[in-house]
Amino acid sequence: MKTKIAFSLGLAAMTLMASSALAADKLTLQLKWVTQGQFAGYYVAKDKGFYKEAGLDVEIKPGGPDVAPPQVIAGGGADVVIDWMPSALATREKGLPLVNIAQPFKRSGMMLTCRKETGITKPEDFKGKTLGVWFGGNEYPFLSWMNHLGLKTNGGPDGVTVLKQGFNVDPLIQKQADCISTMTYNEYWQVIDAGIPADQLVTFKYEDEKVATLEDGLYVLQKSLDDPKMVDKLARFVKASMKGWEYTRANPDEAATIVLDNDASGAQTEKHQKRMVAEINKLTEGSTGVLDVAAAERTVETLLGGGSDPVITKKPEGAWTTKITDAAK
Repeated sequence: MKTKIAFSLGLAAMTLMASSALAADKLTLQLKWVTQGQFAGYYVAKDKGFYKEAGLDVEIKPGGPDVAPPQVIAGGGADVVIDWMPSALATREKGLPLVNIAQPFKRSGMMLTCRKETGITKPEDFKGKTLGVWFGGNEYPFLSWMNHLGLKTNGGPDGVTVLKQGFNVDPLIQKQADCISTMTYNEYWQVIDAGIPADQLVTFKYEDEKVATLEDGLYVLQKSLDDPKMVDKLARFVKASMKGWEYTRANPDEAATIVLDNDASGAQTEKHQKRMVAEINKLTEGSTGVLDVAAAERTVETLLGGGSDPVITKKPEGAWTTKITDAAK
């Protein structure tokens, strides 16, 4: 009899576990880049069970140099993607209806890092210099900035020479470029680690130059917002994700360890990830996930100011919504 009772209880427990697993709504998030502290909040939300508590089974797909989040979501490979607003708006204008549903990053981490020996002390000194620039969507803020400075990007003494920069700092180390694109939380520290001390560098943050655009927002296709069940799922996802970011700010070292545990490549180091999480926390501090419309409109104005080659040609309509963050409250 005891055996039968134990068997029945075990069967009931297994049935309950199975039904719970079936009840979890699946959702796939495509990252903009490889597994690193830049995305700590999402890995923390999964590791600490915040997604599970929200009834979600979230798959986090790392990105990389050959992964374009808009292409992934267009092909049905993700429900939500992380992208920079310039890239998302340019993609939207080309016909893919991406919509920003939340903005965990309040500030931009993008900057140009230059060797002090080049004599560059202010943006006007870029004239005649060679600048390393990331492409694949990351070039848009740079191109707009150069337009604001009145500098053409096709070389010559009155313009700048653009070096298409790989996702490394080699052009600065090898003196192929006077300045390169860096993020406050990543490549800048790679330059330091390569042996160039901070006092031999000059940095120009996009935020300080008033040309910053919004980075690392959460985007979905319009059709997801037309589906009430998906809206509910996305609201739970955003709320749990922001809980993950809050935990990351309160526990940065633990968050870095969680990121490392999820790095299948084994390429990341504890030192670098701890520094990255610390810098990322400065960019997300104070964020509730709700998009600052004024910041979005400034991004649009920056992108429209592209001279003869603007990033976008007209102000977008329906490119962001508070529908999800309102539902997440």
